[in-house]
Amino acid sequence: MTHHKQVPPQERSGAPLLEVDRLTVTFRKHSLLGGTRVVRAVNQVSLAIAPGETLGLVGESGSGKSTTGRAILRLVPIDSGTVQIQGRDIASIRGRELRATRSQMQMVFQDPYSSLDPSSTIGASIGEPLRVHRSMGRGEIRARVEELLTLVGLRPSHADRYPYEFSGGQRQRVVIARALALDPQLIVCDEAVSALDVSTQNQVINLLEDIREKLSLSYLFIAHDLAVVRHISHRVAVMYLGHIVESGPTNRLYSSPAHPYTEALLSAIPVPDPRKRNQARRVVLQGGIPDPSNPPSGCPFHTRCPYVMDICKQSMPEMTAVDGGGEVACHLQTSGPTLAGRGLNELAPASPHAMPDEREPRNETPAPLG
Repeated sequence: MTHHKQVPPQERSGAPLLEVDRLTVTFRKHSLLGGTRVVRAVNQVSLAIAPGETLGLVGESGSGKSTTGRAILRLVPIDSGTVQIQGRDIASIRGRELRATRSQMQMVFQDPYSSLDPSSTIGASIGEPLRVHRSMGRGEIRARVEELLTLVGLRPSHADRYPYEFSGGQRQRVVIARALALDPQLIVCDEAVSALDVSTQNQVINLLEDIREKLSLSYLFIAHDLAVVRHISHRVAVMYLGHIVESGPTNRLYSSPAHPYTEALLSAIPVPDPRKRNQARRVVLQGGIPDPSNPPSGCPFHTRCPYVMDICKQSMPEMTAVDGGGEVACHLQTSGPTLAGRGLNELAPASPHAMPDEREPRNETPAPLG
C-alpha cells in the first residue's frame, strides 16, 4: 500500500468542521408478546473532525460505529446530543433545512452494487443529486458527471454504462463520484473498502487520499481493518458497546494504546514477518461483546478486560488526557498502573486472559470487527 505522508491539517488549530457532543441513539424493538427490547446503540458519544482531516472509527461488530455515522447524517433518529457542522446544529432541523444541509455531508456505503440503481446508467445515478439539489440542465449535468468520472479514475464514456458492467472497485469509484457531486465538506465512509480485494482496497484508499488533499475534504472513516485505518487516518477513535473508549493521534494510539480494548485490537493485526510474529505478544479477549440491551455496570469493558479492578465494576471511568495526545476512558489512568507506553512485558494482567504470543490457536483471536 502506498503511504501518503500523514501531516495534520493546518486547519487543526481552528474551529472543527464537525463537532458531535454527547450523541445518543436508542432503538426499541417491540415483541409480539408485549415486551420491549431497548438498545442504546450510541451512548454519549463526543468527537470532532477538523477541515481536511480524516478521523478513523474502529470497533467490533455491535460497537455502534456505523450507527454513529448514520446518526451524524440524520439517517437514524437522534435521542439527544448535538451534531454541529461549521457551528450549526443539525440534530433538530427538519424538512427543507435538513435537505439543504445534507448536501454538505455525504456517505459511501460498504456495498457499491446495492448503492446503485441497476436499472439506471452510471451517469443518471451520479447526476441525480445535481438534478434534485441544483436544478441543473441536462447539458450541465452531463459535463459535471464526466468531470466527476475523470476525478475518480474512470472514463467519461462510462456514464452510459450500467452498474453490472463494472467491477466492484469501479462501482465503488462511481459511488464516490456521486458522493462528490454536490461538493460536500464531509464524507462518511462506512466500511467503504471492506468488500473489495486487497489490491483494489489499496487503489481506492489512495484515491480517497488524493481526493481529500485535492478538495480539502474531511472523512469519518469507519472500518474494521486497523491497517487500513492507520494508513488513512490522522486520528483514531475506538468504540466499544456504544461508547468512545479512546481517541488520539494515529501514531500515538498505535504505538502506545492507553485502553486495554485498543491494545487487544492492535495485537490481533496479522504480522507478515515470521520473525516479528514470533516475538509479538497478543491479548486474547474472552467471550463476546455484551448484550447491548443489558450492558454491564461500571465500565462496559470490565467483563472482558485482562486488567480489571474492583472500581471497574462499580463506576464508569471519565475521559482522561493521555501523554502524546488524545483521551481514554479507563480507570487504569487514575486508579491503577497506566497502560499507555507500557507493553505486556511491563504490566502483568490481573487475569489469565492475556496470552503470551502469536502462536496461540487461531480460534482464540478476538471477536471479528465490523
